[in-house]
Amino acid sequence: MGLSPTHGPATTPVPHVGAGVVWDLGNVLIDWDASRAIAAGVGEHEAARFLAADDFDFRAYNHGPDSGLSWDEAEAAVARSHPHWLEHARAYRAHFPASLVGEVPGSSDLVRELHAGGVRQWGLTNWSHELYPHAPRMFEVLALLDDVVVSGTEGLAKPDPRVYELLVARTGRPLADLVFVDDRADNVAAACALGMTGLVFTAAEALRLDLRGLGLPV
Repeated sequence: MGLSPTHGPATTPVPHVGAGVVWDLGNVLIDWDASRAIAAGVGEHEAARFLAADDFDFRAYNHGPDSGLSWDEAEAAVARSHPHWLEHARAYRAHFPASLVGEVPGSSDLVRELHAGGVRQWGLTNWSHELYPHAPRMFEVLALLDDVVVSGTEGLAKPDPRVYELLVARTGRPLADLVFVDDRADNVAAACALGMTGLVFTAAEALRLDLRGLGLPV
């Protein structure tokens, strides 16, 4: 999961009627706030200081486990390179469920409506293998997805083209038949380069209009 989403317009390729939808999870279906987990361990002031630090890139740190690195390895690297931030870095993993704030307003309603309309849906998330199991335990809407491709499990993270290509085998559909929704414009651009229809998520109501414009039943 990336820390700082980048918003942008939807792309315009039109998928086949009956297209499937592939969802990013963090900050699209699930409201994710890393600062809450870190603050649970070191306090709000220290969490804010850590995330704003000039000498530590939390997004790059988090991308390691999202790409298949173990948290033990990631934290050991911090111990070597930035020992003054080690307590803060460890707090994120130790208190991770606190970062999962709730459902993003309106997004899960779209998942439920598409499911009721017979549209097949999947997930494609940058999430560590170790921490992903918290998500399906906490958010019942994920049970409506046929499958979720978890980057940390696969050892590949968005926007690496190879992680999108896994969707062909996991969904049984060509990428051109899939609509991809993500809050990061770079992830959407990578999907579109491979032939998917991409929508940059900003809010559920805007997404509803985009999906409806593609002929999907919402």
